[in-house]
Amino acid sequence: MTGTSHHSRDTAALALRATLGPMLFVHGWNKVSGPGGLKGTTGWFEALGLRPAAVHARMAAGTEMAAGAALTVGLANPLPAAAAVGLMAVAARTDHRGKGYFVFKGGWEYTGVVAGAAIALAALGHGRYSVDGLLKRRSEGPLPALAAAGLGTAAAAGLLALSYRPEPQPQPEPWLADAGPADAEPVAAEGE
Repeated sequence: MTGTSHHSRDTAALALRATLGPMLFVHGWNKVSGPGGLKGTTGWFEALGLRPAAVHARMAAGTEMAAGAALTVGLANPLPAAAAVGLMAVAARTDHRGKGYFVFKGGWEYTGVVAGAAIALAALGHGRYSVDGLLKRRSEGPLPALAAAGLGTAAAAGLLALSYRPEPQPQPEPWLADAGPADAEPVAAEGE
């Protein structure tokens, strides 16, 4: 690899880390110190079906902050990318499931983009402008990308299998599905 392309990769890794890392950290911090605080996050996780919710609220916040900080400074590739993939897989399965693609409708767009960016960063490596670079620890290419995707997905699957217990949604009786409201008043024709 030429010096120019190597500097370009290092700069791209720095830009991606400076975008993704702080965003993850702030999301974790908000779960602890945002308007609802940890109590609000616990209630939200309870409603999502993550049991025990208090443990998952703390674990999600801590993982987001740790992964965000490690990505920001460029430490231990591909582990923080794997954490980001796991977080996004759990969010996609619990909070964004069944809501389509677009995030403004609650869909999985955001989680997919964050997970994809984390996998791309694992492939790119943290570059020379990072703690990994200072320690001469170069980890880049397809294997770190596969490790981030595989570890993150496996961790999410394990967590969901052990702890995801959503409340069953009540299903309407089939004979009520086509019925209108019982107390609806008939609409008068124009001129009546």
